[in-house]
Amino acid sequence: MSLDSHIESVLWTHDQISDRVAQLAAQISTDFDSDSAPPPVVVGVATGAFLFLADLVRKIQLPVSVDFVRVESYGSGTESNGAPVISVNLKLDVKDKHVILVEDIVDTGITVSCLIPYLESKGASSVSVCTFLDKPSRRKVQVELLGKGKFYRGFQCPDYFVVGYGMDFAELYRNLPYIGVLKPEYYK
Repeated sequence: MSLDSHIESVLWTHDQISDRVAQLAAQISTDFDSDSAPPPVVVGVATGAFLFLADLVRKIQLPVSVDFVRVESYGSGTESNGAPVISVNLKLDVKDKHVILVEDIVDTGITVSCLIPYLESKGASSVSVCTFLDKPSRRKVQVELLGKGKFYRGFQCPDYFVVGYGMDFAELYRNLPYIGVLKPEYYK
C-alpha cells in the first residue's frame, strides 16, 4: 500500500517545509537572543508536533530546553471534541521562563487556549506559540498570549483535512515528508 495514493494533493513539499522551518528558527533566534534572559523552554504538543519541533530546535541558534505535553482532543476523528485534556504534564520547571509552545496546527484554537493558562499556572513568565500550520477559518477561540508572547506561523492552511509531517488521521500518515490533503474516502 502506497500512502502517497491516499493523498489528493500536496500543499507543501519537503523542500518548502524545510525552508519555512529555517525561517521560523531564524526569527525565534533573533527574538530571544538575550544574555540577560534565561534560555527559552520549547514545549511541543505531542504527538503531532514532534517532527516540526525536532527540525525547529535543531535550527534555533540559542540554548533551549525541550519538553512535551500531551493533550487529547481528537480521538480517532477529524474534529476536536472541544474539551482538551492534558494527559501528560511537563517535566521541566518553566517558572520565570519564556515558553515557546510548538503546535502542528492551530485550528479551532481550543487546545492552545487551554495550554496557555496551564503554562501560566506553572509560572511561565510569557508564552509564545509557534505553529506549523494555522487554520484561522476554523477558529472558535481567539488565542490570547501570555506576557510578551509572540505568534509564529509556518503556513496558513486552507480548510482541508491535511496529514503528513507529523499530522495524522487515526495515527497514520505522520511519516509523510510533505503536507497533503487526505482523500475523503480514507477518513469518512
